[in-house]
Amino acid sequence: MIRLAAFDVDGTLTDGGIYLDGEAGEWKRFDVQDGMGLSLLARSGVTLAIISGRYSPVTERRARELGIKHCANGVGEKLPILQELARKLGLSSEEVAFGGDDVNDLPCISWAGLGVAVQNALPEVREAADYVTRRSGGAGAVREMAEYILAYNRSEGA
Repeated sequence: MIRLAAFDVDGTLTDGGIYLDGEAGEWKRFDVQDGMGLSLLARSGVTLAIISGRYSPVTERRARELGIKHCANGVGEKLPILQELARKLGLSSEEVAFGGDDVNDLPCISWAGLGVAVQNALPEVREAADYVTRRSGGAGAVREMAEYILAYNRSEGA
């Protein structure tokens, strides 16, 4: 059973675009259906986490809006963060899912019991994943991953 679902941000929860205004403003586009998928996962008892390599106040805001308490924002290596969170929650790697799109997500995708790549992930990331979404990052891929986890957990007797 998956008890922790963690996600990359840029390219997974978003389409990978970062909009800068030349001052201090930054915008990212998040898909509302992805947000609902995350809410459904949380309501089912799955703990949610965001682990992003790039620091962004927008990421922190989105985590707060979705009630995601575990938000590692602007980290160099993601795997130690994921492993420490799993340890604190008393979970094995088999109880962890991770979704990502780029080479810095590979260690987490390989370690997790369910490693997921979004459709537009790099080829080596898709190859390493247990599941590849039909949808692209920022366009429903996280909702698809959430539905996959919910179905998987139901089949495991959750």
